[in-house]
Amino acid sequence: MTAYPVPPHACDCHMHVFGDPTLYPPAAVRAYNPREMSFDLYAREAARIGFSRVVIVQPSAYGTDNRCTLDALRSRPATTRAIAVINDATPETDLAEMARLGVRGVRLNLVSNATPAPDAAIAELQSAAARVARYGWHVQIFATPSLITALAPTIRALPVPVVIDHMGLEATPALLGLLADGKIWVKLSGANRVSRQGGDFRDALPVMRALIAANPANLVWGTDWPHIGLHVPGELHDVVYMGHDHMHLLGLLAEAAGNAGTFAAILAGNAARLYGFPDVLP
Repeated sequence: MTAYPVPPHACDCHMHVFGDPTLYPPAAVRAYNPREMSFDLYAREAARIGFSRVVIVQPSAYGTDNRCTLDALRSRPATTRAIAVINDATPETDLAEMARLGVRGVRLNLVSNATPAPDAAIAELQSAAARVARYGWHVQIFATPSLITALAPTIRALPVPVVIDHMGLEATPALLGLLADGKIWVKLSGANRVSRQGGDFRDALPVMRALIAANPANLVWGTDWPHIGLHVPGELHDVVYMGHDHMHLLGLLAEAAGNAGTFAAILAGNAARLYGFPDVLP
């Protein structure tokens, strides 16, 4: 149980789907070998914790082959949005179809397959923003704290919103400044990734509180299901899915939020604005 009730229309803003590998083979360049974790399996867990909306994030193991993510999106279109992965070769017709289906952004994973030099990351970010601006999408970034700091001036000048994964891994001055100025959104996901002590991840609370203090209106939350374990670029081990307790993770959010209104806004209202969900489900 959490200190506050999960609000109506709560949205899990960060999770991944892995399909049958015979139908959805992984990319040639990847940091782990995925195992099937279906959308139906996730949906049972979402119902248990009281979430009715979800944003599927394309995992790095599939590269720019978004078929698994898009097929899951098609299965529950009213309550589901998605974040895709593209590159310069992705056809414009594909982007238009993704927009029709409910894709609302593209992700740059600048961690899982190695961290690029700042100049390369800036070029990749600017290219992605230029491609998706016409659709009203955002660019979602998973990056190290130092790289986020290097990207900060570029982020401020982009024509599209930017969403930072997993609390930016650290509440740096650059991250907090961008958030306070409304230049970014931040996902309060991945407490286990932010924690340095493990266990109950309570050492992530100061980071969460700092982000909430900076700008609670530009924060969303996600389970990070199915909790992909640590992986090393270039070492193709079979993935380990970690069994984190979602109610405990929600309890950390409630403790960091400090009141029911902020807790509800992060879980429902903010997500509806960012991902274009209606105020009331059909």
